[in-house]
Amino acid sequence: MRLKRSTAENYLFILPAVIIFAIFYIYPFYATFNLGLRAWDGVSPVSQLVGLRNFKEVLFQDRLWWPSMWHATYITLIALTLQNALALALALACDRQIKLGNFYRLIFFIPPVLSEVVVGLVWKWIYNGDYGLLNYWLTNIGLGHLARSWLSNPQTALTCVAVIHSWKGFGWGFIILLAGLQTIPRQLYEAARVDGANSWQRFWHVTIPLMVPVFVLVSILTILGSMQAFVLILTMTGGSPALGCSVPVTRILGSMRASLRFGYACAQGIIFGLILLALSFMQIRISKKMKQA
Repeated sequence: MRLKRSTAENYLFILPAVIIFAIFYIYPFYATFNLGLRAWDGVSPVSQLVGLRNFKEVLFQDRLWWPSMWHATYITLIALTLQNALALALALACDRQIKLGNFYRLIFFIPPVLSEVVVGLVWKWIYNGDYGLLNYWLTNIGLGHLARSWLSNPQTALTCVAVIHSWKGFGWGFIILLAGLQTIPRQLYEAARVDGANSWQRFWHVTIPLMVPVFVLVSILTILGSMQAFVLILTMTGGSPALGCSVPVTRILGSMRASLRFGYACAQGIIFGLILLALSFMQIRISKKMKQA
């Protein structure tokens, strides 16, 4: 009797979290999936059941969907390398006993908390081909031949956006990596130094193995954040397919706003969510195998 009462109390403790999860996650997913099975213009009170036709069209007939997935993947790859490499380098620098360490931590965390709209507008002005600061600086240092309309050129627009996305997002990785570094016992570094290990060897044999879970977390957050990049892209380029800057979220928005195909947009959202979920599970499995190795 006492065991049953204890079990009931445990369920009561988690009941609020379960209710919140059901209201804000399970039900919206169900409603979105249900709309994905229908043809609906977002206005009419009546919708037509079309089954899996929307999902088949996204996967096999939409000529812009998979290119937009590649654009998001390209941004993600740059973020995984440039953004996380910068975050790790700065975290390693701030992990040491340096002057104004807290000030540097504050400065490095400023970009992520800035408004994406403001950042996008500022960098759109910097990249402007006619009066932008970037071309002005290039001209002044004798590299005027490199000046161009950066955000109007399909060959450079997506890379410019990806670089700014990485600059704006490195602060999150910096904070998480720095917190991970500070959990490593200093005695391990001292023991490695006594054994004759140099800085690189201490980093490779002490820091890297102990930071694997943190690296995995940062990688997952980077992938999820970069694949869903939207506001910065929309502000700087409008998500134009002609510039090669369309991403899945802008495609979903276009299906709703331009085509009034809300059911089709829901199908795109479900497929995109499943892709992100699969990528997360893949990273978790890879990290587990790395730990076992």
